[in-house]
Amino acid sequence: MTTSETPTLDRVAGPADLRAMSDRELSTVADELRAEVVAAVSRTGGHLGSSLGVVELSVAIHAVFDTPRDKLIWDVGHQCYPHKILTGRRDRMHTLRQGGGISGFTKRSESDFDPFGAAHSSTSISAALGFTVGRDMGQPTGDAVAVIGDGSISAGMAYEALNNAGAEGRRMFVILNDNEMSIAPPVGAMSSYLSSLSDLSRVGPFGGLVAMAEGMEQLAPKPVREGARRARELVTGLESRGTFFEELGFDYVGPIDGHDMGQLLSVLRAAKARSTGPVLIHCCTVKGKGYAPAEGSADKYHGVSKFDVGTGVQAKARANAPSYTAVFGDALTEEAARDPSVVAVTAAMPGGTGVDRMAKRFPGRVFDVGIAEQHGVTFAAGMAASGLKPFCAIYSTFLQRGYDQVVHDVALQGLPVRFAIDRAGLVGADGATHAGAFDIGYLGALPGMVVMAAADEAELKHMVATAVAYNDGPIAFRYPRGNGTGVTLPERGEALEIGKGRMIREGHGEIALLSLGTHLAECETAATLLAAEGLSVTIADARFAKPLDMELIADLARTHAALITVEQGAEGGFGAMVLQAMAAEGLLDHGCKVRTMCLPDRFIDQASPAEMYRDAGLDAEGIVQTVLRTFGRDRKIVDLNAQRG
Repeated sequence: MTTSETPTLDRVAGPADLRAMSDRELSTVADELRAEVVAAVSRTGGHLGSSLGVVELSVAIHAVFDTPRDKLIWDVGHQCYPHKILTGRRDRMHTLRQGGGISGFTKRSESDFDPFGAAHSSTSISAALGFTVGRDMGQPTGDAVAVIGDGSISAGMAYEALNNAGAEGRRMFVILNDNEMSIAPPVGAMSSYLSSLSDLSRVGPFGGLVAMAEGMEQLAPKPVREGARRARELVTGLESRGTFFEELGFDYVGPIDGHDMGQLLSVLRAAKARSTGPVLIHCCTVKGKGYAPAEGSADKYHGVSKFDVGTGVQAKARANAPSYTAVFGDALTEEAARDPSVVAVTAAMPGGTGVDRMAKRFPGRVFDVGIAEQHGVTFAAGMAASGLKPFCAIYSTFLQRGYDQVVHDVALQGLPVRFAIDRAGLVGADGATHAGAFDIGYLGALPGMVVMAAADEAELKHMVATAVAYNDGPIAFRYPRGNGTGVTLPERGEALEIGKGRMIREGHGEIALLSLGTHLAECETAATLLAAEGLSVTIADARFAKPLDMELIADLARTHAALITVEQGAEGGFGAMVLQAMAAEGLLDHGCKVRTMCLPDRFIDQASPAEMYRDAGLDAEGIVQTVLRTFGRDRKIVDLNAQRG
């Protein structure tokens, strides 16, 4: 094959190769890169739509800026697939989001081209300002470029960073990737404002010319720029664009077409050459750009499973049970139909949390606050104070962002906010950044907080009903990603007695497994394996991490040689609370041996949930080994999988 027949992308081993190419060649690279991203994600699944929307932008930034000396920081990071291909990871894209493979987000330990890890939104401007200060204080780093989406820039942290960066006045670059689409359609005043900036039709037939003039103004010296703007406003009667960002101290350029390579390169080169302070470049893109099935999909193929490139049809995992998310959404809708005071709050995840089901039936009682967990929690607290029954539906990993509000605005005031905590435990391909590992501990530490964990989908339905009925303070219930166990669902959920667990299986006084959450199924498998070892196992479902069922715990401790707690959470959670309570009651003074099983004190990289729990030592085999070691029988069981079936 001759050089002329070689795909242009094959000549790119890293960004330095892009800087040696012509603008025409860079456009060709972008076309080939888009096809490469589609092919790669079709084999692994992942965040496709957002990555397709920044193909040209990825090429242009790396062609203009001197990465990795210049620091490119992707907000959230789920749009980083083109960036990974261009920065030496093309040959590993088949391992994307797989066990032992590369992350679906930016990750510092993975590449020098990932200067800052990201998987939660709205952090990029803050980080870029940090790198900028480091540069100005003599650290070996160049310019900082933050790429932030229109959904992410609506979050409070982004406003704080813009305010600080504008006041600092240091040279840095913020690229606003405006595709009018985050995971769900964006909401709020900022979204409307950006749409107005992007809508050139509002200034009539000269809209394109006005936009170009405004863009050129940004590159002129400030006195000239201000004079030109005032003159134009007097002549045209049109207000300036970008005043919000300019008032914060940024030079504003845009909006520009994020899929026009010539326009991108011209603006980025001019900004890099002439800017002395903070610059915001407003770049309009299309999520899913260039792949028809994605562009035509309601969610723009934000997150996909493996799919057929030709048709776009995604592979669906076989399921013999509904997902926990669906069970929650349906149960909440049923409760809302019976109680008009039930309302729901979501932070830009109506589909991900299942509240979209309630929204279809009761649209005026479901509130999407955008990527604003802090606001969402306090908003729910205000509704609770008014007499409503708010369900604040937020993933475990994202609720961490609103923890201060949970403490001060909810728990301290004893307000009955109901926290529906999806994605509890390890979540699989999204890896450590999205793991719901800490909520048991951080919620259980709060006075007056009730914390439940569903063992299966029927229990989840009961816990929704329990939360509706409970008005004595805040209450939370957690459940994992994925499908339930296939148990029969009750026609209607029943309110549980607060702080009461249940017996699942009674043994003969040797081992008691006290499970919290959906690891109950692993405990049952472990009990079967231990029976083959001649050991009898009692299994109890705690249901509540707080308040604990001390009557149940005391009975297990007094009647068994060993008590082992099992949870899908980090150290300092359920097991720690059981130990502390037992110590206070004198139940550790003699007799029963107590062990706790939880996630290890480390972050666990992406793999399937089963592989991740095996890595954590929390699968059925891990439970068996813990039991055997407790009794001094530290040996490996032969062919556990054969015994299992």
